[in-house]
Amino acid sequence: MLRLPEAFRGLFRRPFGTLYSRIDDLLPELAGRAVYTVGDVVTQTLLKRGVVPQIAIIDGYTMRVPCKRSPLLIATRVVAYNPPGTLTEDLIRAIREAVADPPRLIFVDGEEDLAVIPLVLAAPIGAAVLYGQPGEGVVLRIVDEEAKREAEYLLNLFVPG
Repeated sequence: MLRLPEAFRGLFRRPFGTLYSRIDDLLPELAGRAVYTVGDVVTQTLLKRGVVPQIAIIDGYTMRVPCKRSPLLIATRVVAYNPPGTLTEDLIRAIREAVADPPRLIFVDGEEDLAVIPLVLAAPIGAAVLYGQPGEGVVLRIVDEEAKREAEYLLNLFVPG
């Protein structure tokens, strides 16, 4: 298991991509791309807009409150254990397997907030990764070599634990 030290948590509060205040504003960017989501609300909102993510990573919570509108996604469902502030091998393996064989719904027993890092690392170039930025909107990261380098840098901030 990898743990994010308290000293680096602030880095993860900044958007890891382009922040949109409204999800409708980013929909044109998704055309022709594999779409991957992290978060119950982002996934549900995209589904309501007719966009079906190939991979959705959810935990049944939004801003640490139970989410009453978990997305209904027709996909192979996988459960991965991942405590808050960590990245477990269980979650990382589930993400790699999902990218290799979509569609997948990864339900995280714990917290999915940091899953965007291994998701960007596993995703193919050109994929769109979306996640919620609490109180601000939705972050869109188009996967390219720079995104992968930044994700690798962030992953290297974690320590065994």
